[in-house]
Amino acid sequence: MSDKESYIIVSMSPLPESFMKALFAPYSSQLDKPIEVIAVSPKDSMEKIKEALEKADVVIGDYSFSLPITAEMCEYMKNVRLIAQPSTGYDHIDIEACAKKGIPVANVGEANAVSVAEYTIMTAIALLRRLIKAHLDVSEGKWSQWELMELGTYDLYGKTWGIIGFGRIGREVAKRLRGFDVKILYYDKYRLPEEKEAELGVKYAPLPKLLKLSDIVSIHVPLTSETEKMIGEKELRLMKPTAILINPSRGEIVDEEALARALSEGWIMGAAVDVYSVEPPGTDHPLIKLKNVNIIRTPHIAGATTDARSRIIMTTIENVVRVLKGEPPINVVNM
Repeated sequence: MSDKESYIIVSMSPLPESFMKALFAPYSSQLDKPIEVIAVSPKDSMEKIKEALEKADVVIGDYSFSLPITAEMCEYMKNVRLIAQPSTGYDHIDIEACAKKGIPVANVGEANAVSVAEYTIMTAIALLRRLIKAHLDVSEGKWSQWELMELGTYDLYGKTWGIIGFGRIGREVAKRLRGFDVKILYYDKYRLPEEKEAELGVKYAPLPKLLKLSDIVSIHVPLTSETEKMIGEKELRLMKPTAILINPSRGEIVDEEALARALSEGWIMGAAVDVYSVEPPGTDHPLIKLKNVNIIRTPHIAGATTDARSRIIMTTIENVVRVLKGEPPINVVNM
């Protein structure tokens, strides 16, 4: 136990210190010392950040990913018991360096898994029915009923859905798909026991086979050296010309230039893109420049509903309190 008069929480997220203090206030009776919050931002000097980290008991990461946690920063963390990242993604944190220092890094686990799963299914149906084009045409006074039928619109019923990455989000997608009477394939680094697959109503398939057989492919893997550009031209050309791709995971997992060509040249029918290799993407981004294709573009909001954000912040705060009480953290990703 530290002999400091208070617990020091260094918050790198773009939230005011007063707001962070208010979030911790209901838990004060559970702790033996008060909490002091120090907010830092990318605008601060490294000297200021270093000084804050040297005092910290817990660090709350930046959900906007503007302030990375580097190996150098880890060296300043003399007393840090936890880095709590208020998001699912944590690719801006050097988790290996943190592990070497014995500092657990935790994300928010399944706090926004349902939100991402709902987004994934919502956009899939919208793409199958060409909903965006239909809406825009009618809004502009164009009655495109026959044009849409000739282009082809499809039911989700009876299709094959391929899930890449079968962690918390992938499983929530599968759970919600069972009522649609679809065949569900999954690919993951770790295959489930056959009895678990049967329980969840899914079948394992190697990635090339999944891509060839699926009418809808959704991506739910973290960004790592193994997953970066795991979907490129070779993989996209394996997909059916009537297939759609949904990426609410990380932009770097898909070769964006190849996906833009796949859409413009008709290798696949459509795509929903919530994430980009550079955020926000510029107007010259290959997926932003596309015209007259079946694409849904959203600003990294798949897991950021009002409901999910409430769950995310409370999961983060409660995990911090657990650690300050001497309990082990949950949702650790690097130990």
